[in-house]
Amino acid sequence: MSRVVASFAELEAEFNAYVGSIGYATMVTVDSRNRPRTRILIPVWENVDGQPRGWLATYRTPVKAAHLARNPHTSFSYWKPGNNSVAVEAVAEWVDDVDVKSHVWRLYRNTSPRGAGYDLGAFWRSPSDPELHVLRLEPWRIQVIRGADLRSRIWQSLPLSSDQARNGDLPQDRAVADDS
Repeated sequence: MSRVVASFAELEAEFNAYVGSIGYATMVTVDSRNRPRTRILIPVWENVDGQPRGWLATYRTPVKAAHLARNPHTSFSYWKPGNNSVAVEAVAEWVDDVDVKSHVWRLYRNTSPRGAGYDLGAFWRSPSDPELHVLRLEPWRIQVIRGADLRSRIWQSLPLSSDQARNGDLPQDRAVADDS
C-alpha cells in the first residue's frame, strides 16, 4: 500500500537519503510517436520554500530537446539493490541564465542532496560554457519506496483534476494502492 502525504517534508529525509546513495537516475522522455526514450543521468535536488526542485546539467542533444519541446513532462527513476527506490514525475524547462547555471554548478559541486552530484568541470569549463545546458525540474509527484517492506509514500504538488482521478491518481488525503 502507498500512503499519500500532505507535504514534501514528510518524505524529504528519505528522498534525500535514497537519491544521495543511488546518484544515477533513469530519465524518461517521450518522442513524437509517444514512445518512451531513456537515458542515465545525475540530477541534483534542493528544497525551495518547502517544495522540491531539481536541476539537470546536461548537453542539449537534438533528441532530448525535441522530446521536451513537444512534451515537457519527464520521469526520473532511482533504484539500487535492496529495492529502495524513488520515482519523480516532473515538468522540465531549459534555463539559460548564467546566474542559475552558477547556482546549479555549486549544487553539483557540493552534492545536493549529499552524495548526488559530481564535478561539472569534468565536462564543461565553467557555468558560462556554451555547451552547458540546464533543465529546471519542477516535480508534481514523488514516490519513495523502502525496499525492506515496500512501504511507499507519495507526495503530489497540487490537488488532482477529475481527469487525473479517473486515471487512478487519488486526492492527497486518501491511501492508495501501490501503483509503482
